[in-house]
Amino acid sequence: MTHVVTEACIRCKYTDCVDVCPVDCFREGPNFLTIDPDECIDCAVCIPECPVSAIYAEEDLPKDQLHMTEINAELAKLPTWKSITKRKAALPDAEEWKDKTGKLDELIR
Repeated sequence: MTHVVTEACIRCKYTDCVDVCPVDCFREGPNFLTIDPDECIDCAVCIPECPVSAIYAEEDLPKDQLHMTEINAELAKLPTWKSITKRKAALPDAEEWKDKTGKLDELIR
């Protein structure tokens, strides 16, 4: 199993999770983080670090977020989505977006 970043991360991109990842499985896009399923060791240390509760174990994904498993895997393989290993500032308008739902249309690939 792996962990999955859900739509809650879109347009927020808090990076608290990357500081605790022991295997550097996070990849960074313009307005979203993804987890590379081939690198994730299922340790779960990232889950409590996310301030918007955007990370779930694959088997615990809410039904309305199941599509994010495939999206995480796809984006993690894009050459433009590079590994991120150190915390950065969240996006400038993250506070405005952190409680919004249904943000998939906002995802920049």
